[in-house]
Amino acid sequence: MISRGTAARRRTIPGAAVAMALLLGACAPADHRGQAGDARSPLPGRTAASSPTPSAYVSPPFWCPESGVRIRSRGSDAAMGLRALGLELVNCGDRPYRIKGHPSLRVLDEDRKPIILRVLPGAKEITAGFDQPPREVVLGPGERAVATVLWRNLVTESAVPATNGTYLRVAPAAGQPAEDVDPDGPIDVGNTGRIGVSAWKKDDQSAPVPARPPVPSAVPSSVSPPDSRL
Repeated sequence: MISRGTAARRRTIPGAAVAMALLLGACAPADHRGQAGDARSPLPGRTAASSPTPSAYVSPPFWCPESGVRIRSRGSDAAMGLRALGLELVNCGDRPYRIKGHPSLRVLDEDRKPIILRVLPGAKEITAGFDQPPREVVLGPGERAVATVLWRNLVTESAVPATNGTYLRVAPAAGQPAEDVDPDGPIDVGNTGRIGVSAWKKDDQSAPVPARPPVPSAVPSSVSPPDSRL
């Protein structure tokens, strides 16, 4: 027969063992893997601050291709069926860039497939005032050249379907790398089958901004220096 004192001692021994195990666990080196604040293994449903979730690609604020120039749209204008789209070539490199002639164009449909059109150097068959002969243009860093793409939205033959381009691919000249340029609307050439482009010319307002403003003179030029004889 077991006495009450012996039974009480037996019930106390397991409780003391559990307390001793908890005490030893508190003294052992802590393993923080998987706890909040550890970048190596974040908690489920959380993202470590050092490893942000990948997002859609955002182009940098300034990008310059290996060619050293970029081509972009300056917006379009439409009047009485005549369309005019301005192009701008920017020297984004660090050395002079020489260009002469007309931009090289390709009109693409909504699937980015080329549309067969006659690309006219100038605009004699479209309108007047855009047929100046090409001249060599030298652009310093930051300077720009401009050209104009022209076409008419005319449908003269009911049996010929009208052509509407969606994208415009432009190179500084034939054989050079091309860029996609926003045409600022459809390239609706009707069934004329042609598009014109003027020659590059230097933008009069493309003078580069000086690296630092000129230092003002200590004595204004309109004021005569004091007479040293006084």
